[in-house]
Amino acid sequence: MNRFCAWLVLMLSALPLAAHAQHHFEEYDTAVMQALDKPNARVQTFNVQVGHSATFGPLSVKIRSCKKTPPEETPEAVAFVEIDDPRVKEMARQNLYRGWMFASSPALSALEHPIYDVWVLDCKNSKAPSPPADSKAAAPAKAKRKKP
Repeated sequence: MNRFCAWLVLMLSALPLAAHAQHHFEEYDTAVMQALDKPNARVQTFNVQVGHSATFGPLSVKIRSCKKTPPEETPEAVAFVEIDDPRVKEMARQNLYRGWMFASSPALSALEHPIYDVWVLDCKNSKAPSPPADSKAAAPAKAKRKKP
């Protein structure tokens, strides 16, 4: 009975923490990835649009989704990534990685390959929002002062 009461108190006290742990994620259209070629000690940062793929060495890196928390929340970027090696003919071995990668925990969710490491750095939009068309008209004109 004492163990059950202790367990119940522990679970009930953790409920407020679980509510704060949930993040609101916003969708982005580009993932910023980084990869390491271990034998050549080459690190490369590259952008991959959602729904497209990029290559690093023989690997094909495809991004299915990229999400990021708003600036006022704890920073976190996550991407659903599929990494394939087209050189491998067996279907089971071709897909090297398929899942969510977290920018805050690269060791937890990065591709660990004998030759290559791949992880997500950030999510961004490829095009910055354009200013409103009438923004120049709305800006007040600066008056020029004459020197005496």
